[in-house]
Amino acid sequence: MRITLEELRQRPNLRVELLELLSLEGQFYMARLHLEEGLRVLSDDTGHTRLFKSAWQAQDLLGSFDVMRTDVVHASAYDEMVGLDAPADPMRIRVQGRRS
Repeated sequence: MRITLEELRQRPNLRVELLELLSLEGQFYMARLHLEEGLRVLSDDTGHTRLFKSAWQAQDLLGSFDVMRTDVVHASAYDEMVGLDAPADPMRIRVQGRRS
């Protein structure tokens, strides 16, 4: 499901358990938010996925929300390149986190 920035701002006491910044070919990033009611993709007002030029740009935009943890996620294409049977897990880099 999708959610806009305005919809996020309208929610009182919003808590983002995990903000995943997914790298798309190393050129753009999209934000996937793990909220209490489930997974949401940050979208623009027209319903298209909102893209960022950097992970920092996304963090700046979402910095006013209560984000418990932020991970940058890079998918691996190495399994396709070397013909592995099982897909490789994406690389996760924790860039922000709070102690609970």
